[in-house]
This record gives sequence, structure tokens and C-alpha cells, in this order.
Amino acid sequence: MLEHPAFAPELLALAAVEAVGPRARDWVQRLRDAYPDAGADGLARLATRRFVRQAGVGGAGAALAGLFAPAAELAAVLWAQANLVLHLAAAYDRDPAHPERAVELLVLTRVHPDAESARAALAAARSADEPGEAGWPRAAEAAWRLAAPLVAQAGGWLALRLASRLLPGAAVLAAAAGDAAAAERLAARAITAYRRPSTG
Repeated sequence: MLEHPAFAPELLALAAVEAVGPRARDWVQRLRDAYPDAGADGLARLATRRFVRQAGVGGAGAALAGLFAPAAELAAVLWAQANLVLHLAAAYDRDPAHPERAVELLVLTRVHPDAESARAALAAARSADEPGEAGWPRAAEAAWRLAAPLVAQAGGWLALRLASRLLPGAAVLAAAAGDAAAAERLAARAITAYRRPSTG
């Protein structure tokens, strides 16, 4: 990522599929072994509950990071979202370690508007061969796309900072609630997508 900052969202998606995908597959397999009658929707509910809670806890913890709160929250949100999407994919019998999951992760988190643009960006990220070849304008664009999940909350951060002077702990509660709600919305989009017949 340091060599190709312009492709940060794509490289993170690829890394998440590689690192989290096998763990998500194992988690679902363990649950199916323990509960043979568990259906995909039940497994999806368990995954959603687990990672919505994780997003809320991560948001609350990030809110305590002071000036670094937005960056800390972004990291917590991205990790929880990647885990959520890949565990939901596994629940609906999609291989969470398959490269197509990186495409879906970028689309479901709204980094890219559609699968075609996500695939093109992933292909460009894979074929990038010169460090920093895209330059800082592309890096700035990538940072903006990567931070998209938190843009809606950016104005709220200032208000929360002001409110937390009057109501200690307000920022922590609001960050936890906001990130948990964002994870719930992502789960709904992912479940809708993964209930459709598989194409990859």
C-alpha cells in the first residue's frame, strides 16, 4: 500500500479476502458441524450480530483516540466491514477466499458503484508495477474513496466534540451507535446480494 497508495481500497480488499476469507470459511464450517440444521439465514444473523457489535465497540474505542479519532474509526470500521461481508458470504455458501469477494466488498461498501469498475480497479492494482506511479492526485482520490463510509459522519464529529465538553461520553456513545448502524445497513445489502444465485 505504501508503494501504491492510489490503490489503497483495492489492496485492502484483496488483503482482507486473503487474511479473513479462510477464517470466515472455518467459522461457518465449525458452526455447521456443531449445528447441522442451521440454515444460511441463521448463520447470517449470528455473523451480523457479531460484527455489528464489533463495529460499535471499535467506534466507541476510536472515539477515545482524541485528534486521531477519525483515522482510528476508519480502521475499525473497515476491519469490521470486511469481516462482516466475508462471513456473510461464507454463510450463503460463497467461498470467502475467492477473488470475486474483493469485488463484492468494494461494491457493498460503496467504494465502487458497480462490479465492473471494481474489477477494473482491482486489475489495475494487481498490475501496478512502479512504486507511486499514479502520483499523489490518485492517492488523494483513493484516500477519499477509502474514507467514504465515514464522510457522512464527518460533520457529526465536530458537533460531537463540542457536545462532549458538555456531556462527557457523548462522542463515545454516538460513535458506537453510528458505526453499529452503518454495519447493520451493510449487512442488509450483503444479505440481499448473497441470497441471489451464485455467479462466482
